Amino acid sequence: MAKSGNPRKKPNSASRPAQRSKGKIRLNGHSLTLEDLRKIARGSVSLSIAASAAKEVRHAARLVDRAAHGEEPRYGINTGFGRFCNIRISEKELRELQVNLIRSHAAGVGEPCAPEEVRLAIALRANALLSGNSGIRLEVIQLLLDLYNHDILPKIPRQGSVGACGDLAPLSHLALVLIGEGEALVSGKWVSGKKALSKVGLKPVRLEAKEGLSLINGVQVSVAMLARACHLAEYLVEAADLTLSMSLEGFLGSLQPFDERIHKVRPHPGQATVAQNVRRLLKGSKILKSHENCDRVQDPYSFRCAPQVHGSVRDALEWIGQTIEREANSSTDNPLVFSHDEDILSGGNFHGAPVAHAADLLAIVLCDLASISERRCEKLVNPDTSRGLPAFLSREEGLQSGWMMAHVTASALVSRMKVLSHPASVDSMVTSAGTEDHVSMSTHASEKALECAHQTARVVGIELLVAMDALDLRRPLKSGQRLEARLKALRNEIPSRGGDRVLSPEIEKAAQVIEDGTLIQP
Repeated sequence: MAKSGNPRKKPNSASRPAQRSKGKIRLNGHSLTLEDLRKIARGSVSLSIAASAAKEVRHAARLVDRAAHGEEPRYGINTGFGRFCNIRISEKELRELQVNLIRSHAAGVGEPCAPEEVRLAIALRANALLSGNSGIRLEVIQLLLDLYNHDILPKIPRQGSVGACGDLAPLSHLALVLIGEGEALVSGKWVSGKKALSKVGLKPVRLEAKEGLSLINGVQVSVAMLARACHLAEYLVEAADLTLSMSLEGFLGSLQPFDERIHKVRPHPGQATVAQNVRRLLKGSKILKSHENCDRVQDPYSFRCAPQVHGSVRDALEWIGQTIEREANSSTDNPLVFSHDEDILSGGNFHGAPVAHAADLLAIVLCDLASISERRCEKLVNPDTSRGLPAFLSREEGLQSGWMMAHVTASALVSRMKVLSHPASVDSMVTSAGTEDHVSMSTHASEKALECAHQTARVVGIELLVAMDALDLRRPLKSGQRLEARLKALRNEIPSRGGDRVLSPEIEKAAQVIEDGTLIQP
């Protein structure tokens, strides 16, 4: 997680330690961390079931089996769903009920989720089921993990969820593969769910009472998208501090607003971290020393207030990360099974409001991060503000346009992000004949946040390119030692080129370097 001075506690780490070994994670329903999710998204670890969780799952499954054959109506176990919750289902139709649920709710449309998102959705749903509050059999959860471990990735359309009762449509498409239906990506090719299982020696599962409902009741697709966005955002805040430092030097700006004393009297942890990062990167800068006695009093806000803006983004990320970890280790089914109390309770843990609100906040703060980055970029390419740099950093003004259109692209991206940062969570719709009269729109919110993360990488990438070029124009003066080392590494990936040329590949390369995180870490 991006450092902001108040490191996040790992969920339940004192009472239920995560069981990890090199390349392996044993899921227990309670201990996934944001870093675990990063590895799971990449497919760089294998997943298995912790023995402690298996015991709880078996207890809950036995209780559901008894309830399914009892006299008392139990929602989703021996009744219909949603508007049909008062219709009792006969014992002989209980299995058919679960299969019908999966098939009828697989109504998603649009492009499929990315492999990283599908891996996360599988692992997150399995972890939620391993809490022992769903009543699903262990073999069904194991089949979920088999999909992940064999990299069998169900085709999950991106659109069709309103985030309550969970991501019903997306997770139904995931569940289809478990029963030998639907489609899955295997070794880069789409194949039928049945063929995907058979290729690795697996067989479709026969769903028992409540198991179809348990597979789809939760917002794990929303969380998967939000986790990906948060992972990117962690790299973005580091990249933003790096580009800020470069731009500050290229602009011949002042280091005074980054003085530690200023940030001690407004003790937001992220703000202090940003100022410290800039001071470290620019320590020993010959560029800054060259104008330390100039008559300029203050820099524009996009430089002077950067610690406050960048720092607020870091602090927001800290809370968003906590929300993701909490949700990753939550029971989101309905009804919930409490086997030790011999009780089954209906509730609303499937509602995606916590995820939607976190995703909306992430989109907003990333938009602000991109906005201030674009402003610094403009100051560098504008000859009226760049303090001696040529217009658009062009080496032959008039004949060459330099970074003119790159800045226009940054402006266009920020404008797009302003639309995307409108909160999705305030736009509830009524569904299911009024039964679901308030929904979260968590999937929509998370997808927007993820797009904002990608667009921010491009905007900050454009500032990075412009700032590096500005520093080239300030030569032979040198930057701080740490910043010079970064510049050297970055120039190995993105060489300096003179003259007008097609800029799109360089912009995309800069964005990719930021999203990879390899060259921008402190």
